[in-house]
Amino acid sequence: MLAAKKLERVVPIGALSDETGVKVETIRYYEQVGLLPPPERSEGNQRRYGRRHVERLAFIKHARDLGFPVEGIRTLLHLSDTPEIACDEAHAIAAGHLDDVRRKIARLRSLETELARIATTCAGGVKACDCAIIEALADHGLCSHEAH
Repeated sequence: MLAAKKLERVVPIGALSDETGVKVETIRYYEQVGLLPPPERSEGNQRRYGRRHVERLAFIKHARDLGFPVEGIRTLLHLSDTPEIACDEAHAIAAGHLDDVRRKIARLRSLETELARIATTCAGGVKACDCAIIEALADHGLCSHEAH
């Protein structure tokens, strides 16, 4: 007796969006840039996504949530599709991204310090041309105290 092939559950793009939390437009974008394989189409030409799409989209979403760029994700997906190769490249991508994140954090800390300094120089209640915050941000030649 032949075993019946189990039919895979397929969903339209809206259901895939609801299931994964990824917007429909973003799903289409991932298809266009080759991160997500094109789905099968129904007789009415409606996209039909299977389990493989859900899993791959979850991978992409997690990588994007961690801030990986599209090209990095493309490489990581390729590596996940070829498990027999070493993960050195995945490590290099993650380490490089971590370095980028640390540089951004350092820059944000510097911005925080400068903004805190600027914010404490002004208590409000003065004219804009006398405001220490405006003076710190603008060309000092733009605010003239002289009557024209």
